[in-house]
Amino acid sequence: MLEQFKVPADDQIRVPEQSLRRTVTAIFEKMGETPEDAATGADVLVTTDLRGVETHGVSNLMRAYVDRYASGGMKAQPDWRIVRESPATVTVDADTGLATILGPKMMGMAIDKAREVGIGIVTVHNAGHSGAIGHHAMLAAREDMVGVTMTAGGAAILPTFGAEPRLGTNPIAIAAPARNEAPFLFDVATSAIAGNKTVLARRVGATVEPDWITDLDGNPITDGRPMPGLGEYYMLPLGGTRENGSHKGYGFAMMAEILATLLSGSIPGMLDTARGSSHYFAAYNISAFTDVDQFKDTMDDVLRTLRTTKPAPGFDRVLYPGLSEHEEEQERRANGIPLHREVVEWFQHITAELSLPALETL
Repeated sequence: MLEQFKVPADDQIRVPEQSLRRTVTAIFEKMGETPEDAATGADVLVTTDLRGVETHGVSNLMRAYVDRYASGGMKAQPDWRIVRESPATVTVDADTGLATILGPKMMGMAIDKAREVGIGIVTVHNAGHSGAIGHHAMLAAREDMVGVTMTAGGAAILPTFGAEPRLGTNPIAIAAPARNEAPFLFDVATSAIAGNKTVLARRVGATVEPDWITDLDGNPITDGRPMPGLGEYYMLPLGGTRENGSHKGYGFAMMAEILATLLSGSIPGMLDTARGSSHYFAAYNISAFTDVDQFKDTMDDVLRTLRTTKPAPGFDRVLYPGLSEHEEEQERRANGIPLHREVVEWFQHITAELSLPALETL
């Protein structure tokens, strides 16, 4: 994550991993989730924070989820059901359940299918937010599979040349195991700036870079400035402008829309803004395609080659997707997770409101 989005040192309060897990699990239970599902939701969010992906950790998402439960827009114990199934595929109606919690179950079904027939794909519609989709993709990688996840929903992003939002931020993730190197994990929005980064930007006072957003007429904002308020801008596809490749981000967003929404039997947000999110979970069993040991050894060679590539002037090293997050996880497990003081204040308020023990800090 870019430095400008990280919590400034003066605003950081370190929180032990286990304390955060206990508190988030307890809040989920108060919202009506079963103890098992509450622990799953906490694992997705806290693991994401451990990896330094604060856009999709507790800072942004926990309060949003509490609001959705309270408003009735999301069911704590949904009656989700399989509506279509084949040896390699499943389609699920999530009954407005939170995909942060349902996601591991859905990827689990994909993994089980892949063990049997080599590949498993689960599409889900009528669902809530999924949290960091890379978390779900990594569940497959831990089983010696390649995991792919996608999400689509809403209409916040302009299509190239457009002045009306038509697409969600529609993230795509792929995870693959290695033997000794940190696993490969690529997890990105198909918009120029991830939607949750706009929340971080306002919280920490970060500057918006050129060609990330537009004014309300669709004109790209080409200078650095503080993040505008909600409703004062539109977001651009990855690439920003056509000259910088926005048609690629636009196309990737449509890829997620087709595989997650249309393939699940749902309708895209551009056609019906009341629809929930749709999700795509795929597991590719490496052993069905090639030798697992050979795959992992070659992945090590590839990732090591990237990691040891000579850096350009002004840079310390070359990274590959997933490496910095792996390193961040080791540091945060040892020294606590740095939350913004405003986030800690929210936790102290909500735990008091729900008659729960206060969040412990270091």
